[in-house]
Amino acid sequence: MKNKLFLIILLALIPDLFFVSCNKKLEERPFTVFSTEYFKTPSGFQSGINALYSGLRFLYGPEGAVGLSTVGTDEYTYAEQPRNGAGGTQDYLTLGNYTLDASNGALLTPWNRSFNNINLANGLIEFAPVVPIPDAQKNSMLGEIRFLRALYYLNLVQYFGAVPLDLGSGELKFNQTAFQGFNRLPTDQLLVKNYQAIIDDARFAAENLPDKRPANAFKLSKAAAFHLLAKAYLFRGYSAAAQSTDFQNAYNAAMEIINNQAKYGVALQQNFADIFRVGNDYNSEILFSVERVPGNFGANEVGTPNSIGAGKGVDAHNDFCGDYTAVRAPLNTSTAQPCRTRAIPYGRPIRRFCPTPYTIFTAFADKINDSRYEGTFRTVYKTTSNEGGFTTNMPAGQTSFNIEGPTAVADTAFVLALTNQIADSLNGISPPGPRLKPYRVIAPREFYFSGGSIDPVVTRNMYPSIRKFEDHNNLDANNQGTRPFPVFRLGETYLLAAEAAHRLGNNTEAMNLINVLKQRAAFRPGLSTAEVTNRYNAIRVTSPSQITLDFILDERTREMCGECTRWPDLAVRGKLIERVRMYNSDAAPRIQAHHVLRPIPRSQLDNVNDPDKAKYQNPGY
Repeated sequence: MKNKLFLIILLALIPDLFFVSCNKKLEERPFTVFSTEYFKTPSGFQSGINALYSGLRFLYGPEGAVGLSTVGTDEYTYAEQPRNGAGGTQDYLTLGNYTLDASNGALLTPWNRSFNNINLANGLIEFAPVVPIPDAQKNSMLGEIRFLRALYYLNLVQYFGAVPLDLGSGELKFNQTAFQGFNRLPTDQLLVKNYQAIIDDARFAAENLPDKRPANAFKLSKAAAFHLLAKAYLFRGYSAAAQSTDFQNAYNAAMEIINNQAKYGVALQQNFADIFRVGNDYNSEILFSVERVPGNFGANEVGTPNSIGAGKGVDAHNDFCGDYTAVRAPLNTSTAQPCRTRAIPYGRPIRRFCPTPYTIFTAFADKINDSRYEGTFRTVYKTTSNEGGFTTNMPAGQTSFNIEGPTAVADTAFVLALTNQIADSLNGISPPGPRLKPYRVIAPREFYFSGGSIDPVVTRNMYPSIRKFEDHNNLDANNQGTRPFPVFRLGETYLLAAEAAHRLGNNTEAMNLINVLKQRAAFRPGLSTAEVTNRYNAIRVTSPSQITLDFILDERTREMCGECTRWPDLAVRGKLIERVRMYNSDAAPRIQAHHVLRPIPRSQLDNVNDPDKAKYQNPGY
């Protein structure tokens, strides 16, 4: 959303804080006076909605949000350069090894950036009856507001458990006065109310939003609302607030989209890699993304494009990058680094997060028949500097390594091989003979995992980097990304429906839904129908007995790796402790039962006007 009134809206919502910091400036240049009356006008009402969309930029894409949702799971651990946070604490290191406490900086991203927007949503809903807008249009706009309020709340609940509905003026009421209370107790009763509020808002949105979103904008639609509703019911079904109908309702909401794709204007992409292809951001599979304008940092509210972890930019573009600049040329004695120069398509190699062995070797065990590994990770790098006789050429064109296709182009710098055997063959090691390729082929056994690489001198902290967020239209390799950031997509809708079916005891239905994604995963451009069929037969689910929650979580990794849902995916389903201990050697020694919830930020508790602050904190912190 190209929102130009965000600061004005904040002024109306938190006048005390704003006037303390900006009073002198306002006295020197008094343009006008704003109050909540502004939101009762058509333009003010729309500007409030724009601000709600804009606020999501803090929750989807920046480094704090990426770290909180990704690191310290079975999929991802901290890489060689975890971020140094406020006071010298290593925010992502402590998230990754579960030494975190309530002062961890990454916790502040969802906490501090959600309640002001929830309060704004409350105000807009209260003001709506007097806004002079036709009822049909107003109901659609209220659908947007209530969807966004539900999404803000679901984000909070999935991390922190029960959170206040009463911000000082009553439950789901707009508050304009300073409030130092903290209406979080009793948490068991509040959690019931949290989920009911989320579900009520999502249901209203599903009834009142347009059937389809616009072709080139991420305005909300019914498909996004039904997806949110399915997820909310599913999450509640695993919680202490569960109701007996939750999994059935989750299945119904997801299937409403799946069974009516033409009505809602959605469809799976034929080729998995196309979901995230640069320039294809508005494709039919994406139900909702947080809007950003490619290359336009002003419109994206990013003040310093090359900063890290600040504001509303997309750090996910860089956070998953291995250090491609330090990979050496084929001869081990060579000092040439053919990608020494950073390149825009590859991003800034800041090495925050790297995949665990589970992700590379277990979830993506079959990298040949299942295209999602190469659709998720970059495996080919072209030269960006003319060291060691390599041709100078900025990366373009080829983005993945297919062993069945031509790859021996003159400007290839190095390849991350799909298997050790492929690497050995291409490197001329087995069978003995001359080197078969002029570029380095890095075997999976050489990938860097936290704790050290087998061959650090050669690979220098290199591992498969997520390509889903690459931004080829960026202005500089060091900048934050500027593409829309996907939140909900149809591929996940199938997984939600399959999981709900499994929980209802219908594994045959779950198998059939998952096999739709398997069929798509078998496809690669250029393959014949027979070849796609053979690959599908190699990876499809062949028996309902294969369907378990762990199988579904493995499938979520194959389908959604790096898409910033994994920590809540595990925590909400009660699988975080088990799978981290099984698959993440960095986190396994320290993770404990209480880590299924994040701590309430210390700064929040410090500001509560109650000497007994500990009663508001989650257990164990």
